[in-house]
Amino acid sequence: MRVALTIAVLLAMALAGLFLWPGRGGLDGIFGGSMKALPYKSERPVTQFAKPEQVIDPKFDYYAEIETTKGRFGIDLYEQEAPITVNSFVFLALHRYFEGVVFHRVIPGFVAQTGDPTGTGMGGPGYRFGLEVTPKLNYDRKGVVGMARTMDPNSNGSQFFITYAPIPNLNQQYTIFGQVVEGMEVVERIAPTEGPMARGERDRILSVRIFVKAR
Repeated sequence: MRVALTIAVLLAMALAGLFLWPGRGGLDGIFGGSMKALPYKSERPVTQFAKPEQVIDPKFDYYAEIETTKGRFGIDLYEQEAPITVNSFVFLALHRYFEGVVFHRVIPGFVAQTGDPTGTGMGGPGYRFGLEVTPKLNYDRKGVVGMARTMDPNSNGSQFFITYAPIPNLNQQYTIFGQVVEGMEVVERIAPTEGPMARGERDRILSVRIFVKAR
């Protein structure tokens, strides 16, 4: 009877969404336990803008939870070190800009790159902004989140990449605006698009949720 009761309780808790299932982060996601999820500003993805609105507040720390076809991972956003970049990323995320976007350039040992709704590596949000660098942030580990750009340092838009290893030759050349703090193993499972492991498949972003907590 006690065993049967325990099973019944466990089932009830599962149905109520009270369990934090491994790798799923529960109903509130990776950061939901101690942080607040910001509401979306659009009901469906919007992919073109004249410029980003100011949406971040210096009173808060910002985090992003990215759901992909391989699972979820979480990013600590560097809103103090790269405020323009983080504001743009949060603005786009709140308008569901990244939903359905593929990882169009994934090179094992180097980076996984995404953020282009066209999937070609040539697209952007309709605006551009400049480089933000600081000596305290470098590409010295895996999981660093940086902005992709052309040779023009003022060509940042929406494309970003996540490093698979230290890449010192990128130091001070590309904006760093975050660090993967949960789920790096998910990032490492994203299907390669180049190299001997490439099979033609491309993983995609399903959603990006922004979480905040007071400083």
